[in-house]
Amino acid sequence: GVGKTTLIQKVTQALKSSGVPIDGFYTEEVRESGRRTGFDVVTLSGKRGPLSRVSSVSSASRREYRVGQYVVDLVSFEQLVLPMLRNANHGGDAEKSICVIDEIGKMELFSQAFAQAVRQTLAGSGTVVLGTIPIPKGKPLDLVEEIRSRKDVKVFSVS
Repeated sequence: GVGKTTLIQKVTQALKSSGVPIDGFYTEEVRESGRRTGFDVVTLSGKRGPLSRVSSVSSASRREYRVGQYVVDLVSFEQLVLPMLRNANHGGDAEKSICVIDEIGKMELFSQAFAQAVRQTLAGSGTVVLGTIPIPKGKPLDLVEEIRSRKDVKVFSVS
């Protein structure tokens, strides 16, 4: 809630208008009657789908991924994000492209395929990643700490 996504959106618009090749996604709050009811994933190409929604009831019939009051929709998240990340990994080295990943956090990291795709994107030479990670609190998230400690990563604190 400090403005990470707002900053990402403004930087993305500036890069797009400068003609820089850029793809990726950001997460956006979903509100109903002034109350946050979840988060959507929005790709830079304009696709949108649910990342999570408030749920007070737990369905024991299937595996549920929860963060607090939110149930994560892994299928929706992976269908939107994974093709875009895989595409970023196969870009040509002739022109560096930028891949926006907002955010690499607890909800998103329920997806092992997402974590793997992020690692591959970071390892790729043709892609610069502009991403957001949460500040450490509670149990550390392995991939977030891995990213934070990389020599080729510059972390800026947003407050």
